[in-house]
Amino acid sequence: KVWVKPSSELSYLYGNNVLKAGLGRITENTPQYQGVIVYSMSDVPLGFGVTAKTTQECRKLAATDVVLYHQADVGEYLRDEDS
Repeated sequence: KVWVKPSSELSYLYGNNVLKAGLGRITENTPQYQGVIVYSMSDVPLGFGVTAKTTQECRKLAATDVVLYHQADVGEYLRDEDS
């Protein structure tokens, strides 16, 4: 599981990857390229992603480094909707 900060929720829901600055929490001992569920800090599921780094590597990254690759999110049905 990965939790994103409120300041990064909208960016994630628009289809962007999660940066270290937007990472709220991450499950201990998560390996690199692991599929995870993305939650808001209030435990609302937002979508799916793949970790770019291990949990240990995430602690040492700069704020602008990618920690989670976007796969799918709850906002996709709005972006894909035909008007």
